[in-house]
Amino acid sequence: MRLGIAADHGGFELKEQLKQELKTLGHEVVDYGAHEYAPQDDYPDLVVPLARAVARGEVERGLAFCGSGVGASVAANKVPGVRAALITDPYSAHQGVEDDDMNIMCLGGRVTCYALAWELIQTFLKASFKGADRFRRRLDKIKALEKQEKPV
Repeated sequence: MRLGIAADHGGFELKEQLKQELKTLGHEVVDYGAHEYAPQDDYPDLVVPLARAVARGEVERGLAFCGSGVGASVAANKVPGVRAALITDPYSAHQGVEDDDMNIMCLGGRVTCYALAWELIQTFLKASFKGADRFRRRLDKIKALEKQEKPV
């Protein structure tokens, strides 16, 4: 799978560790930064390019990291076509894809240990959207909302 990955300083170390594991499994990993630890960087500057790439189909799915995962999720979801969520458990990692067509998983580098992060990522990547009518109906409502909302 072609994956995008991005992290600010709060998720940089975890991103770097996981990036190597993903490549070892045969995934093509496109790194949107940070490319070095920079304690003054800001998660929107790194996560938004990843989110735009996911929305345009340049990468199939994305992984976004910041200290808690919350900021990465907030920033990613500002891009139309992105369905990002902070994930902390295996059930949500697959259910978010199966039911909600989640295309970016967000993790907190300061609150998620490596072993759990790796389990969540593998679960996220193995899942696929079920496409049932009720799920498509809900996604259509989200798409319509994205078109209606105008910046304030």
